[in-house]
Amino acid sequence: MAFWDKISSRGKVEDRRGFSGLAIGGGSLGLGGLAVVLLLNYLSGGNIGDVISQLPAQVPASQLTSENFEGADNYEVFTSTVLGSTNDYWTKIFAENNLTYTPPKLVLFRGATQGGCGISSSEVGPHYCPLDQTIYLDETFFDELQARFQAKGGDVAESYVLAHEVGHHAQNLLGIIDDVNQNSTRGNANELSVKQELQADCFAGLWANSIKDLGVFEPGEINEAMDAASAIGDDKIQKTIEGRITPENWTHGSSEQRVTWFDRGFNSGSLSQCNTF
Repeated sequence: MAFWDKISSRGKVEDRRGFSGLAIGGGSLGLGGLAVVLLLNYLSGGNIGDVISQLPAQVPASQLTSENFEGADNYEVFTSTVLGSTNDYWTKIFAENNLTYTPPKLVLFRGATQGGCGISSSEVGPHYCPLDQTIYLDETFFDELQARFQAKGGDVAESYVLAHEVGHHAQNLLGIIDDVNQNSTRGNANELSVKQELQADCFAGLWANSIKDLGVFEPGEINEAMDAASAIGDDKIQKTIEGRITPENWTHGSSEQRVTWFDRGFNSGSLSQCNTF
């Protein structure tokens, strides 16, 4: 367990985990459905609205804010702390480049919830929606990641995933996501998607580098993050699901690529080292 109490910053978290009334297609997609959606949409803000039969007009949410954590559970505090430290890092980087960083919001939920990009579901995995600048996270996803893809798990692994999603937020503010969408064609969409995802991995590494001297990580604990990056490589997911590897269908990069780019950001601490395009 990392020493997160060494970080005093807090990010904005909205906790919807107590409200699980949304039904997905009459029931859960199950492990098979989870694996397929992971392959196509994991960490990329996929939309599964086509499998949602009904959506309530409003989804209740708590009034939890970054300033008031009285009664919050440990997971809310953990995610807010990680988010707060990413806010610190990106605020500094943007200011150094005469830009203003607007922190994202994090929504915690279980099952499914209404999001700015449609229905946010645990089957999609943690993802970022550019339309409302919000990260959606069902923490039970990490249980599936360990059971299905043999990830070792751990709080540092989960912090990497959250920092990766914040990386997409930084890409959004920098106009990178718009550029990718505008320049994507039938022939290069997968290639650009891989570059975008690997850059977010590198951005996650930059954040980890920014807090390593605070004594947050125990010796060797950063390996949890690299193990998670390896576990969600396209080649490993394809091998697990389909029994074969088809690089032409990759959207996030191989296990080796994901580890390499996270490690590149972590070891360099330099934004210029994260140019995948």
